[in-house]
Amino acid sequence: MIAIAGIAGSLRQGSYNRALLRAAAELMPEGAVMNVLSIDAVPLYHGDVEAQGIPTPIATLKQALAGAAGLVLVTPEYNNGIPGVLKNAIDWMSRPAADIPRVFGGKSVALLGATPGGGGTILAQVAWLPVLRVLRMKLWTAQGPFYVSGAAKVFDASGLIDAELRERLRKYMAAFVEHVRAQAG
Repeated sequence: MIAIAGIAGSLRQGSYNRALLRAAAELMPEGAVMNVLSIDAVPLYHGDVEAQGIPTPIATLKQALAGAAGLVLVTPEYNNGIPGVLKNAIDWMSRPAADIPRVFGGKSVALLGATPGGGGTILAQVAWLPVLRVLRMKLWTAQGPFYVSGAAKVFDASGLIDAELRERLRKYMAAFVEHVRAQAG
């Protein structure tokens, strides 16, 4: 069984990005599982706190990500950029810097995102590129970017309701898992 970690970059329970991550987890192919990691308990990064030790929620996230074969990062786009809560969680997980190879290094990552607007998180996904490079992650692009525009039309309170988008997401996740399997050897 191959394990993929999934993180949504929104704290709001009704977030389209959380719904997209839940749908991706439901649509994982046979022989794969997605462990959805929560950033809800992540405090704001503070060097003085780090000097006293990595907080338990961060240590838990780091351990889960280190044990995963790949990462699905589902990013909202706020003011044409990266959401602060998700960047904060990634920053915490990169501390101390000596842990970067163990937690992130060489891991394949798929970027997805949903927005009610027309841009589909294009700018946020591009803004993640330098961060992923510093973390030595491998951005998976074989299927192209996965953007969801007009999210209010394809999600409701029960989740992803658009059949065509569900099928596109199912194929995307199957291809990502196959890539991760191939990378694992």
